[in-house]
Amino acid sequence: MPPSDPTPIPTDSVRMGKGLDLIKRQLRRAPREFLVGGIGTVLYAAMTIVSSYVLGWVTDEVLFPAVDAGDVGTATLAGAAAAVLGVSALRGAGIALRRLGAYHAQFRLQYRDRVEVTDRYLRLPVEWHRKHSTGQLLANANEDVEAASFIAAPLPMAFGVLLMLVVTGILLLITDPFLALIGFMMGPALFIANFTYQRRMRAVAATAQRLRAEVADIAHESFDAALVVKTLGREDAEVGRFGERSDALRDRMVEVGRLRAMFDPIIEALPNVAILAVLAVGALRVDQGLLTPGALVTFAILFRLVAMPMRVFGWLLGELPRSVVGMERVESVLSETGDVVYGTKAPDDNGGATSTASTVGYLYPETEHVDLSATEGAVVPSDDRDRRGVDEITLNVRAGKTVAIVGPTGSGKSTIAHLLVRLFDPDRGVVSLDGHGLVDLDRDALARSVSIVFQETFLFNESVHENITLGEPFTDQEVVSAARLARAHDFVTQLDDGYATVVGERGASLSGGQRQRIALARALVRKPRLLVLDDATSAIDPAIEGEILEGLANLDTTVVIVAYRRSSIVLADEVIYVEDGRVVDRGSHDDLYGRLPAYRRLIDAYGKLEEPA
Repeated sequence: MPPSDPTPIPTDSVRMGKGLDLIKRQLRRAPREFLVGGIGTVLYAAMTIVSSYVLGWVTDEVLFPAVDAGDVGTATLAGAAAAVLGVSALRGAGIALRRLGAYHAQFRLQYRDRVEVTDRYLRLPVEWHRKHSTGQLLANANEDVEAASFIAAPLPMAFGVLLMLVVTGILLLITDPFLALIGFMMGPALFIANFTYQRRMRAVAATAQRLRAEVADIAHESFDAALVVKTLGREDAEVGRFGERSDALRDRMVEVGRLRAMFDPIIEALPNVAILAVLAVGALRVDQGLLTPGALVTFAILFRLVAMPMRVFGWLLGELPRSVVGMERVESVLSETGDVVYGTKAPDDNGGATSTASTVGYLYPETEHVDLSATEGAVVPSDDRDRRGVDEITLNVRAGKTVAIVGPTGSGKSTIAHLLVRLFDPDRGVVSLDGHGLVDLDRDALARSVSIVFQETFLFNESVHENITLGEPFTDQEVVSAARLARAHDFVTQLDDGYATVVGERGASLSGGQRQRIALARALVRKPRLLVLDDATSAIDPAIEGEILEGLANLDTTVVIVAYRRSSIVLADEVIYVEDGRVVDRGSHDDLYGRLPAYRRLIDAYGKLEEPA
């Protein structure tokens, strides 16, 4: 279960400052959309004010004369109808523009933030991704982005009704100062209600956003580990683990709803109570001849216009806590540093590449563990002695040769393979390709020159052809040629739709060896000058593996294989034996087998595992 979020809840002043920063940020990022929404709001506000005077005029000039005379002129009635319908049509247009601008702004903000968050994910190094769970990353790119954009919906109206608030306040004072003072007493009550709501909502909103991420994280783990969960009979445990966090999220969302259910009726009721008070006092003033009925109608409508901005600002403030929390979580990704920086140099384009490592050292990023002896489980950084990696690695892989990296589990073989293709940058030392440091190479040039195939292959829920090309314009002949070299062509042609067969999520419809062969074809179709196989043939039959390696030996490509099978190792031009993160020895297989006891024991042990029962 993810640890509790230790981040303290900001104070009122800090949170309000962040809320203003969020509003300014969103206005800058979607100015045209907010402008359209603002124009619609101003039009709506103006027509609403005008409508109060139109209705007041209709009351004094049409309704009361009609009641007194028992009749009304056709022209007067038509004029009144035209005025009411015209103002209503313009109000409707204002509402349409306001909502159009607000929703366009909201979706544009979501689009921009999602693209920027995803782009930041792709630019950050692998080490950063290893320290963050997939569920957390998905929550940042989805729930948090949506939460940050919710502020866009009430924003155009909130700013547009400022004009309405100022104008109607002045008009109320002009119409009847006495009634205006009675109505304005609603303001302090609304302010107190808003302030109390904000204080209680902030902590609940922050907790709810964190729980959303935790629920997404657990769900992703459960889906990925479906086979493990089913084979070990842990369905009930996983349901319970997911249910516990889901229940916590439900409780927080219910609390959010409960707070909104208390707040919204108060915001709605206070203006209505004030209007009843105004009408009661206004009726007395009409009876005393101090106010006309039309003026009272105008005043009542204008007063509702004063109450409307208060409700809009209440809506805005109601969305602000969640939006601020979402934006903080999004910014925590966007503000991350440590992008992988590339140079401008390009390696040679002909033949196999020369790959070298000079006194290279690398430790995996510092991790954290939970100290269970503490009362609540303190998060403690790991000691350097607990960190894995390699030290003082020096090797020289000559162009066009096949080199096998051999060693016991945890010796650093895969780390060396990853360093050779720049999945990581070493803490010290230099890894080079054709004499150029990998950090000095152009990004596209490096991608064209090197390829790596992992033991755990990933296939997309696409056709075999798409999984090999990944959308690049390779010809069918190139795809088939790569598949033949990877010994995948024969089984692919036997599939229902051949190369057009959709392999399912993660290649679920294929065996492990078939997935590895398609992944190998995906690397070979790009004709890399350095091909690194990180135990990439472990699930393939040894006979087929031998055929693949023999075929690779005929290519003008440098091949580095992390291997343990004797049948694979004997095909290598050179074997590098690694132990405890260091290169212990190197030479041919026969040479190392004859003079290095540790190497001989390892090869014999793996050989016994491969013997048939």
